[in-house]
Amino acid sequence: MPLDKREQILQKWSREKRFIPLRIVFLLIKLVCFYNFFSRTDENGHNPTWEAIGYKVDTREKPRQKERPLEKGIIETINESDTTILQSLTEKGLHVSEDAEHNTYKIKCDVVIVGSGCGGGVAAAVLANSGQKVIVLEKGNYFVAQDYSSLEGPSMNELYECGGIASTIDAKMMIMAGSTVGGGSAVNWSASIKTPDSVLSEWSKRYKVPLFGSSTYQSAMERFILEDGKNGMKAKKCKGVVASTLRSKVTKKLQIESKVTISACGSLNTPPLMITSGLKNPNIGRNLHLHPSAFVWGYFPEDMTEFSGNNYEGGIITSIHKALAEDSTPRFIIETPALGPASFSAFCPWVSGKDMKDKMAKYGRTATIFTLVRDKGSGQVLKEGRVKYRLDQSDKESLRDGMRMGLRILIAAGAVEVGTYRSDGQRMKCKGVKQEDLEEFLDSVTVEGGPASKNELWNMFATAHQLGSCRMGGSEEEGAIDENGESWEAKGLYVCDGSVFPTAIGVNPMITIQSTAYCIANRIAETLKKEK
Repeated sequence: MPLDKREQILQKWSREKRFIPLRIVFLLIKLVCFYNFFSRTDENGHNPTWEAIGYKVDTREKPRQKERPLEKGIIETINESDTTILQSLTEKGLHVSEDAEHNTYKIKCDVVIVGSGCGGGVAAAVLANSGQKVIVLEKGNYFVAQDYSSLEGPSMNELYECGGIASTIDAKMMIMAGSTVGGGSAVNWSASIKTPDSVLSEWSKRYKVPLFGSSTYQSAMERFILEDGKNGMKAKKCKGVVASTLRSKVTKKLQIESKVTISACGSLNTPPLMITSGLKNPNIGRNLHLHPSAFVWGYFPEDMTEFSGNNYEGGIITSIHKALAEDSTPRFIIETPALGPASFSAFCPWVSGKDMKDKMAKYGRTATIFTLVRDKGSGQVLKEGRVKYRLDQSDKESLRDGMRMGLRILIAAGAVEVGTYRSDGQRMKCKGVKQEDLEEFLDSVTVEGGPASKNELWNMFATAHQLGSCRMGGSEEEGAIDENGESWEAKGLYVCDGSVFPTAIGVNPMITIQSTAYCIANRIAETLKKEK
């Protein structure tokens, strides 16, 4: 049986002889051990700890479809081999030839898109509807409702980058990024928020960009096909993509030749793909924003509060609270996350065995709130899986204020105990607490460095939104792509994902990514129409 992604990442780090501070080693061991302990199941899909912590898997029968929506158009290479792939591609109406000398299959189309998430999916729909023959490449697998087991461990492994435990290189920030057909749109927590007008106005005035819409650990996409430009065009012209299949019996590479190539594999993977292909713009891979999030919790015993049920039942995110800065841009927002027992255990700081048992016994009645900031700090991702990031001081202040507000909300809702996920297990009993004691506790809530810092106390943060690492700008100096989404260096190469954002936006970005991709794709469609 193949290793799951969490075990693979530890082996990868070991092979690279990557230096890891002792505190991070302990953290990784704790994370993997507890995550596996509360997510592994027997052949009947049962974990013996679940009864003790009051957790039940949703066993309701899922709606079944007569046909998987993408069945007629998808080729799952995991089921293909060298003897079948040529026929499967031809049956989809593609022009395919075999190049035995270079051990490749040459495939011709109008548009090739790398990535099927919020940006890639929208771009594919727009361009296909305009009459173009479109190929979408996706390294993740394809799942529909009836494919899901509702089990936390297998689902995280199937749907997320690195099985859900990707992180920045200093382990300060846990990275949640979709890695499946549909990408972020497939794992979205039901939060669809319009781009703030103040952000759109800022982009237009400061960055001179248009107003849009008031692995496993090796990449399947090896490089873009670039050739020297002619007749005064851009320095290079993109002719398509060279790709390899993962975990299949297809040994030949796929050389996909196209009129237009779109990178839509997200802010973590678009820059490494462009850099590996030979692009040099200094904005590629930099200006990475992560919308860092910090968590607080409140315990609501069933016999002492008006709320019934458990934290894993009902809607995921049913309301949000926005706090605005002086210029009316989002400073931070407060939302509620969906944390299964394994994820909850991984976030809980280790204080003692007794304390950990107590936390897990209260899991079902513990509500978690997180604060998400529109970060001014930024990072970079120049190589696949190597994410560097640094919080700005103002971001730390916003996180601290958001955590304090989250704690006030939990207390006002009737929590009998509240706390943070700081390394010392910071908490406070609420019954009979005086106002001055509450304020003293809130004043003690701090945002520390990550586990690699030298601080006695430390925090762990999380990100589900990765933005800006291939930003749009009015010139080559300001951005990696122009106002049409096209690379400054390579004609015919476009970007349609969250990496095009000039800044963080401060709210869940799915709608913004989709509307941006819609605008870029329509412009591409108009260009292709004129060229015919």
